[in-house]
Amino acid sequence: MRDRARLAARREGRGLRVPAWGAAEGRGGWRVHGAGSGRAVLWCARPRVDESELLTVPDGWKEPAFTREDNPKGLLEESSFATLFPKYREAYLKECWPLVQKALGEHYVNAALDLIEGSMTVTTTKKTFDPYAIIRARDLIKLLARSVPFEQAVRILQDDVACDIIKIGSLVRKRETFIKRRARLLGPKGSTLKALELLTNCYIMVQGNTVSALGPFSGLKEVRKVVLDTMKNIHPIYNIKTLMIKRELAKDPELRTQSWERFLPKFKRKNLKKRKEPKKKNTKKEYTPFPPPQPESQIDKELASGEYFLKERQKKRKQMEEIKAKQADAIKKRQEERNKAFIPPKEKPVVKMKKASTEKKIDIEAIKEKVKNAKKKKLGALPEEEVKLKMAADEKKKKKKK
Repeated sequence: MRDRARLAARREGRGLRVPAWGAAEGRGGWRVHGAGSGRAVLWCARPRVDESELLTVPDGWKEPAFTREDNPKGLLEESSFATLFPKYREAYLKECWPLVQKALGEHYVNAALDLIEGSMTVTTTKKTFDPYAIIRARDLIKLLARSVPFEQAVRILQDDVACDIIKIGSLVRKRETFIKRRARLLGPKGSTLKALELLTNCYIMVQGNTVSALGPFSGLKEVRKVVLDTMKNIHPIYNIKTLMIKRELAKDPELRTQSWERFLPKFKRKNLKKRKEPKKKNTKKEYTPFPPPQPESQIDKELASGEYFLKERQKKRKQMEEIKAKQADAIKKRQEERNKAFIPPKEKPVVKMKKASTEKKIDIEAIKEKVKNAKKKKLGALPEEEVKLKMAADEKKKKKKK
C-alpha cells in the first residue's frame, strides 16, 4: 500500500498527503521531501516523548485572560438566566444589589432584582464580549440565593474560581438522621468545616438542604467527595486526615509521579449496631411426633355437663335463669357504685395543740457567779492560767541565755 502511494505521487509530480499513523504514539509518520517532479514521500521516525511530561502543568503557569481583542465583534444573540430566592434573603439582596450590578457591569452584564416575584435575572448586552461571562453571572446569583455572602460570591467572576452546589436533602431518608449528619459536617463550633476549608482552599456554606462550595476545581472535587461520604455515614475526620497526608506528599517533587496508595490510610468500616430484641420472645416447643389432642366439640361439652339429655323447655329455662342471675349481679354492682357517693369520708382525729410553757426555771445563782467572774477579768486580759504559763516560758528562756 505504501509503495503504491509513493509511485502514484511520483507519476503525478506532487507530494502525497498521508496521515501520520504513528504520530500519536510517538512512532513517526509520512513526510513529503523534494519539489516538483522530484517529490517523494518518506517515513520519518519521531522521537518518543514521556506522557507524564505532557500531562503535568508547569509551575506558575496561568491561562491568559480573555480580552476584547479575542472577540472584537461581540455576541450574536442575547442570553439570560433567572433564579428564585427565599423570602429571608430579600433584605440582604436589597442592600447588596448595587454592588452586584457594579461587579457585573464590569463584564457588561445586566442584573435585575424582582422583589414581587422573588427572582434575580442576568442578561448579556451588545457590549458583552466574553461568552462565559453570563455563566459566571448565573453562578453568582445562584450563590447569593443559597445564603453565600456577596464578598465571597463575587469571587466567581475570576477565571481560576468555580462553584459547586451539592444537594444533600434527598441522600438520607429520616429527617433526624439528616440533621445529625449535617451537624457532623459542621463540627463543634464549625471546626470541621474550617479544617476542610483550609485543606481545599474553598469557601463552604452549609444552608438547608444544600452545601455551596466556592474555590479552585481541584478543591471542589475533594469537597464534594467529603460531603457525600459524610451523608453516607462516613465521618469527615477520615477524609480530612487523608487530605492532610496528600498535602504533604504533593510538596515532594519526586513523589508527584508515583502512586500514593502506600501512604494513604485505609479505614475499615465496623458495624456496631446490635439487633433489637423483640418484646415478646417466641420460645419453641419441644418436638413431639404425636399430633395435638383434638379439641372438644359443642356436643361433647353438652354430654359432659348433662345438658344434652335435657328437653328444650328445660334448656330455655336454664338459659333464662343464667341471664337473670347475670342481670342481678350487674344491678347490684351498679347500685354499690351509686351508693359510694353518699358514704361520708372518714374524718381525721383533731389533734389538740399544747400550750407552750412560758414559765422557765431560771438559775439565779449561776448568773451571779458569771457576773463575779466577769468583774474580776480586765477587758482584753488573758486568763490567769495562760499568764502563769507565759511567765514560766520566759524564765526558761532567760536561764538558757545565761
